[in-house]
Amino acid sequence: MADTFERDVYCVLGLPFDAVSLETALTRIKASIKEGRSCFFSTPNLNFLVGCLSDHDFRQSVVHSNLCVADGMPIIWIAKALGIPLNERVAGSTLFEHLKRVTGIAIYFFGGMEGTAKLACQRINSAGEGMVCVGAHYPGMGSIASMSSEEIINQINSSDANFVVVSLGAKKGQAWIERNRHLLVAPVVSHLGAVVNFVAGTVSRAPLWMQRVGFEWLWRIKEEPSLWQRYALDGKTFLWLVFKNVIPLILFRVRFALAKHDVKSASIETHELENDFVINLAGDWVHGSLSPLRNCFSNASKLNKDVRIVMTQVTHIDSAFLGLVQLLDGVQTSKHRRLLLIGLQARIERFFRYSCAGYLLSGADSSSIDG
Repeated sequence: MADTFERDVYCVLGLPFDAVSLETALTRIKASIKEGRSCFFSTPNLNFLVGCLSDHDFRQSVVHSNLCVADGMPIIWIAKALGIPLNERVAGSTLFEHLKRVTGIAIYFFGGMEGTAKLACQRINSAGEGMVCVGAHYPGMGSIASMSSEEIINQINSSDANFVVVSLGAKKGQAWIERNRHLLVAPVVSHLGAVVNFVAGTVSRAPLWMQRVGFEWLWRIKEEPSLWQRYALDGKTFLWLVFKNVIPLILFRVRFALAKHDVKSASIETHELENDFVINLAGDWVHGSLSPLRNCFSNASKLNKDVRIVMTQVTHIDSAFLGLVQLLDGVQTSKHRRLLLIGLQARIERFFRYSCAGYLLSGADSSSIDG
């Protein structure tokens, strides 16, 4: 649990992203496989981000991830505009291509079109690059419940896979992982929708230059024409988000950059009530002042209590603060406990809402913390 709050995460339009390079992400995944340590990693692109705006469970599946990387140039563009240090796209397909060459990784493909996973499995084993495929299963087009039977889970576990790649469509795949991740023996699991097609050779990936400049979507439409409607809707929503959320956040950034702020002004006090753990914050809570808050959130997460964060005297926050709060909210919801944010100043509340993190305020109230 402590590792959760040591992550360098930033909220970008409602999702917490780890500020990691491709190499760092690879190191973490390989270490999880070697040590048998649970790692559910998510690779949100623009389609993920758009879907999460209106789907709480989908968003929470990303928040509950152990590693969340930006697989989409629009996310990188937004981050750069907001001064958030997501410096490179870390595509799930690129991660997988590197992992294919690592000896000791045993992959299991779950999902994809009928026959695709088996073909991908055969091609990996024929290539003999390092990774081996120990199983593949096509679950059909049924419900998540029908795809989560004891027989199916036992089949995956008996394969001795240490990395399960799911391909069921983003929302369905993330939901399947959320339901079954704690039943899987494999330490690493991820929804990498297009990977099984790329490996099987049924769809080719865009040239590297198109990936780098953000035009991979054009190639995907060429390969899979049915995707054009999804990309058109995502593009329309992206432009709406730029005007409605990103530009106001840029103005916030400029305004507060001109004001004087002191990370040393950040202070924290805590006390326990019978059913609540209360955190009183004051001052500027930004990336440079979060160290004591990481320790505090780690301690709070170990208690089976609601957490109340009193923010009456908080003068400034940034996306790193929001990302950390999202992680705490994820821990609390997984334990069926509440996170309450109390006494936000109007401009702090606006920052939450422009950052698409207004859902964190849905449980807030203004009642006395002692009442």
